[in-house]
Amino acid sequence: MKKQKISAKTVALLAMMIALALVFSYVETLIPINFGIPGVKLGLANLVIVAALYLIGGKEAFLVSVVRIFLSGFMFGNLASIMYSLAGGLLSLAVMLILKKTDKLSILAVSVLGGICHNIGQLIVAILVVENLKLIFYVPVLLISGFVTGLLIGIVSRVILPAVRRAYAADSAH
Repeated sequence: MKKQKISAKTVALLAMMIALALVFSYVETLIPINFGIPGVKLGLANLVIVAALYLIGGKEAFLVSVVRIFLSGFMFGNLASIMYSLAGGLLSLAVMLILKKTDKLSILAVSVLGGICHNIGQLIVAILVVENLKLIFYVPVLLISGFVTGLLIGIVSRVILPAVRRAYAADSAH
């Protein structure tokens, strides 16, 4: 098995992305918006995950996502929040990675489907934890909220990613 070296620049970029995702997670805890459905949030940290996926790749986005979920869970949540976030985050990332690899969908569509899958992943865990299939009635609300939040994250990603790519490429030239 061949070891792959990671450059200091990549390590620094990953650390900055994890830190930014943590800041976004914290900011989200301060926003007093109650959507009326437990667990429905804006998903600001997902902006960093989508950017990581499109800027540096799937493995790196996975690392940023998992580290962010555990750190934010320990800092701002609890074991249950880690469990739900991990289920949603991993399903969302897996779907976004597959969709991105097809090269047939825009970043907007990938983000929307990722947002929807994030909510579906959390719902599956909730059904298993509380052992109540009636939670399936949340699906319409979760589809709508996943669509809206995924759309917002996708729009912002589409706007900021070109500038981030230019900055990343300019730094590589030095």
